[in-house]
Amino acid sequence: MSENLLFDAFAKGSKFSKVATGKDCVIYTRVSSKDQAENLSLSTQLKACTAYAEKMDYNIAATFGGTYESAETDERKQFTAMLSFVKKFKGKISYILVYSLERFSRNDNSIWLSGELRKLGTEIVSVTQPIDTSSASGQMQQKLLFLFGEFDNQLRKQKCTAGIKECLLRGDWPTSPPMGFDVIKDGGRRRFVVNSQGRLIRKAFEWKARENVTNEVIRERLEIHGLKIKNNQRISEILRNPFYCGMLAHNMLEGKIVKGNQEILVSREIFLKVNGKLDDLPRGYNINEENVDIPLKRFLSCDCCGKPMRGYEVKKKRKHYYKCSTRGCNNNKSAEVLNARFVHILKYFEITVAKELLHLLREQVVATFNQMAIGKKDAYQELSIQHKEILAKIIRLEERFVEEDIEKELYKRYRLKYDNEKEEIEKNLLLLSKQVSNLEKVTNIALKFCIELPKKWFFADYHTKQQLQQLLFPSGIFYDKKSDKCRTLKINSVFLYIAFIQQVITKKKSGIPELCLEYSAFSALVAGSRIELPTSGL
Repeated sequence: MSENLLFDAFAKGSKFSKVATGKDCVIYTRVSSKDQAENLSLSTQLKACTAYAEKMDYNIAATFGGTYESAETDERKQFTAMLSFVKKFKGKISYILVYSLERFSRNDNSIWLSGELRKLGTEIVSVTQPIDTSSASGQMQQKLLFLFGEFDNQLRKQKCTAGIKECLLRGDWPTSPPMGFDVIKDGGRRRFVVNSQGRLIRKAFEWKARENVTNEVIRERLEIHGLKIKNNQRISEILRNPFYCGMLAHNMLEGKIVKGNQEILVSREIFLKVNGKLDDLPRGYNINEENVDIPLKRFLSCDCCGKPMRGYEVKKKRKHYYKCSTRGCNNNKSAEVLNARFVHILKYFEITVAKELLHLLREQVVATFNQMAIGKKDAYQELSIQHKEILAKIIRLEERFVEEDIEKELYKRYRLKYDNEKEEIEKNLLLLSKQVSNLEKVTNIALKFCIELPKKWFFADYHTKQQLQQLLFPSGIFYDKKSDKCRTLKINSVFLYIAFIQQVITKKKSGIPELCLEYSAFSALVAGSRIELPTSGL
């Protein structure tokens, strides 16, 4: 045995040669755009690389690419897959065949990457730029070609950037518009016009500006109207995009905003209001959009002018207030005081006595609804008959017009009349066909809320509080600072009925003084009201 073999365990460096000497290779083809992929460029590259491999008697182990991938980064899927393949068969893949070096990479990472591959025993070979990379001069030539490719790439990028910036400064958006716009060609130029989705997005801005609803509520409303947005973050991105109010914001504008030429979806005032930029409160005040300390904002209205009352915080005092938005109205009140008063009002609708009679109340609600449904069924059948009759009249009218029994003007007049009648009947049929599913389950939920109503409201989050408020008092509550009194125009029938039963059992004659509702008016309102299940918001 040779003495040197005993020292093999202490040898350094790889046992395989770092100089490509094998016959195995892979082919990588690439184009920069989809348009290039659709022509013969990819097939031309593959044909040239395959012919070179056959000429050099190389064994093609795998082929990668065959698609369009940008060469500006090395995060291309096919490119990454090719590198992983070469690393997996370390020392076995001797060559990466490309049509030209720029097809391999056009960034400043290409020189480093070629060196790393060379350490694995793999050389990059351009079939149209034959270079012997086994020598230092050949490797230098390859590096120069990589540098020229990077330089050419930067020149193209600079020209493209200048063109995009100039386009933006003219007010023209260079890429696809955001959701809500269609692209049309007008005299060779692109125009962005609002489409059906855009009209729904306009509603989203209006809901946010006028009602200050949460993004989740906006998302749910849009979905009801047929526009699905995957999450609240997307809603936030839409509401913060100035494109919708006719302005352009882009990284290439370097922090500037320019006026765009697209159709304006919402006014600038609404956009700024939605994003909290129209704060006309005096200094020292701060608007709180979704603050649990002021859940009654916009639910409370001024009893003098009828406008919604906003909520704000006095930072120095660290206190919250409700205030009428009308100048000179001076209708404001401590949020702590009005919140406590609202909790007290809720106690009138809380089931505190005769809980053993809950099953009777539940049965009464269900029976009442079913009784109402019987009347609806009869009305639905009657309307169905009317619908068939009006359809028959329309068919007969069309037959007489075709047979020339009546003139065109007479046909148009009666057709319009019949169409209007048909539309009204179908509208009423739609209303009567709506049924409440899981009636008993919904009733149980309503009664469960009434057992601990003040507590549930007090410990709820902002959104839940808003839902409960609108559920009980659909028209909100009006407040008058001069008399320090509240009143309401409408109370949910189910909760009103529960409050009335509570007072009958306890033999109280007070009504709800906090809402200026006396017992006589209270009982009359309940007796004349219909029980409507509070399905919304529960």
